[in-house]
Amino acid sequence: MSAPLLTPELLRNIGKQAPPDRQIATRRDIRKYAIASGQTQRKYLDGDVAPPLFHVPLFWPVVEREGLTPDGVAGDSLLPKLPLERGMAGGLDIEYHGEIRAGDELIATRTLTNLYEKAGRSGALIFYEIVMEVRRPNGELVVREKTTRILR
Repeated sequence: MSAPLLTPELLRNIGKQAPPDRQIATRRDIRKYAIASGQTQRKYLDGDVAPPLFHVPLFWPVVEREGLTPDGVAGDSLLPKLPLERGMAGGLDIEYHGEIRAGDELIATRTLTNLYEKAGRSGALIFYEIVMEVRRPNGELVVREKTTRILR
């Protein structure tokens, strides 16, 4: 195998955390997401309770086109400049610990929890994992999401 792509300097980024992101789950946003995602339960359509995955776009950064990578994803401030750049989805693991309701203030923290490489059929691959925890102001955990991305 060739020399590792991930240097000790790059690996020191593991544990890096983005500043907390505060958002309000509005009834209007819940209703729009429920309709767009084809929900049929009244609690979602009325905007009382957010359907599954509502938190994902709630915390997406709003960036202009120039801020997107070639595959249409916003750049991530948690990541250092890595030697591979072509991104692919590697997995999403979501744990729900509570409901999101209209008017809820939510605080998301994102942490780079892992960075590693593997050899693939077509060459080296870099994997990274980011954990996002969504909590209420009192600290109560609402959602824990682990995203894995692959770079080649």
